[in-house]
Amino acid sequence: MRSLLLPCLLLLAAAASPAGAAVLRVEGEALAPKGGRALYRETHYLQDVGAQQARLVLYRCNDGRPFARKWMPAAANAQAPDFEFIDGRDGRREAVQAQGTQRRVSIRAASGAADAAKTLQMPGGGVIDAGFDAAVRAHWSTLLQGDTVALPFLLTSRQRWVPVKLRRVGAVDWQGQPAEQLQMQLDAWFGFAVPAVNLVYARADRRLLQFEGTGNVRDADGGWPQVRIRFPGAPQPVSEGALAAARTQPLVASCTR
Repeated sequence: MRSLLLPCLLLLAAAASPAGAAVLRVEGEALAPKGGRALYRETHYLQDVGAQQARLVLYRCNDGRPFARKWMPAAANAQAPDFEFIDGRDGRREAVQAQGTQRRVSIRAASGAADAAKTLQMPGGGVIDAGFDAAVRAHWSTLLQGDTVALPFLLTSRQRWVPVKLRRVGAVDWQGQPAEQLQMQLDAWFGFAVPAVNLVYARADRRLLQFEGTGNVRDADGGWPQVRIRFPGAPQPVSEGALAAARTQPLVASCTR
């Protein structure tokens, strides 16, 4: 299976909210790595809830209509938030819910299918989905010193924790911005291959600028394509009403009209 390491990061897409901003919106564009064909779009909504942050992601067709949604409520452990992902095209659902020191990981393959649930013990330093973004910021100084960071990452599609290693590749210029390129890959062999995930973060505010790796949105053939997701614009403030509308906006069953 290719739905592996990070679908998840995606979700990952933004800097911490500046003081006073109730809700921020970040726009992303997913492209085919070869040729740059537009695949879909992402809109991330970030809301400060005290010292914590909630996140909503709408996955949109190229014409703007949403076909999938991910909701991630504010969590005391920013690296390991709960989340729920639903794809309106086939009804696929993935969810993680905290249960004390454990996490309940459930997957529904399609509408009408039964949930397959598994309860896992939460390891120390464990990372779940877009919580990877918080992990990068927490280990930023270590990474820039050239040290490799080892993390247990929840591979939701496999309902298991896997060890990954994160390292700095080097300084880059990304569309005129000083940035750092990082790479994440499996730290062991599990009988399946996962391409390395390459990430570019702005040096100034540690904001994700680009993700390149296996995506978390299936293609028309039901596979997990390689994608390059870019977040070129800075977060923009929006109203709480915009977030509320995004949470309830109907999902379309197809991107084709």
